[in-house]
Amino acid sequence: MTDLATARAAGRPRQIIAAARVLLEAEGPEALTMRRLADRVGVKAPSLYKHFPDKSSVVAALATEMLRETAGVLAAAEAAAPGSFSALATAYRTYALAHPHLYLLTMGRTLPATGAADAAAAPLFRAAGGDEDRARAAWAFAHGMVVLELNGRFPPGADLSAAWEAGIAAFTAGPAG
Repeated sequence: MTDLATARAAGRPRQIIAAARVLLEAEGPEALTMRRLADRVGVKAPSLYKHFPDKSSVVAALATEMLRETAGVLAAAEAAAPGSFSALATAYRTYALAHPHLYLLTMGRTLPATGAADAAAAPLFRAAGGDEDRARAAWAFAHGMVVLELNGRFPPGADLSAAWEAGIAAFTAGPAG
């Protein structure tokens, strides 16, 4: 194999995941099939299986990518406003709303066993003063609000900004007594 062929082969999984993400974000999870993905990459579907054994492994790679990106977004929010749950919640919501299909696909399944999930959780854990239960409750609030918002589960005209602010205030008022 030539150096160029080796480089192309090494980049193929990245190309497949990039194509899967474009397909997912443009058309939703129903469009994410191995056949459609192969068409987008410009190969026959069986060629995908050289890099990913099945669709669930493509989804796991997308989930890992989303968690890494979320970790980066939250780390940036933490750097800009250390210890601020408000900054973290706002960054989390903004990212999720910008990538709804990727967010729902990732968070609607068991998270991959990578360090990405821990890295994404670390800023919230620090903002909660190291209190795991408080951090989990804060994440449950943010995640629940995002999922309900993305699924259109709030009544028409509901003031979601006010609901977010009320939830944030509940977690920034100090430890529960």
